[in-house]
Amino acid sequence: MTLMQARIVHIGINRPAETVYAFASRPENMPLWASGLASGLTATDDGWIAEGALGKARIRFTPTNSLGVIDHTVILPSGQAVFNALRVVPNGDGAEIMFTLLRQDGMSDEQFNADAAWILKDLTALKTILEQ
Repeated sequence: MTLMQARIVHIGINRPAETVYAFASRPENMPLWASGLASGLTATDDGWIAEGALGKARIRFTPTNSLGVIDHTVILPSGQAVFNALRVVPNGDGAEIMFTLLRQDGMSDEQFNADAAWILKDLTALKTILEQ
């Protein structure tokens, strides 16, 4: 069994975890803070469709839950499925939102670091929206 290199990208948000989860877990809200989805998401019977630089990607989200789990799998036009673990947990009176970035096969150090920076930028945008 091979393990991928992992990096946890996280940020604290000064709002209750339930509030952060309620906003962040709605696919309709994701284009407001997840820049890779800025073109929007379209609901289908089989999940969601996002238009991106690589074409149409299918996205399947974990069902709404009380655990703060916003996991989603992105199926690229090539058929490659990329699992994304996203969690909201209580942190004092606020919340911590954490994305587990898994290094994909063939990904260079520069690409891995750039993905981590992009994720932090998106989480920072979410923080800004929720703390206004």
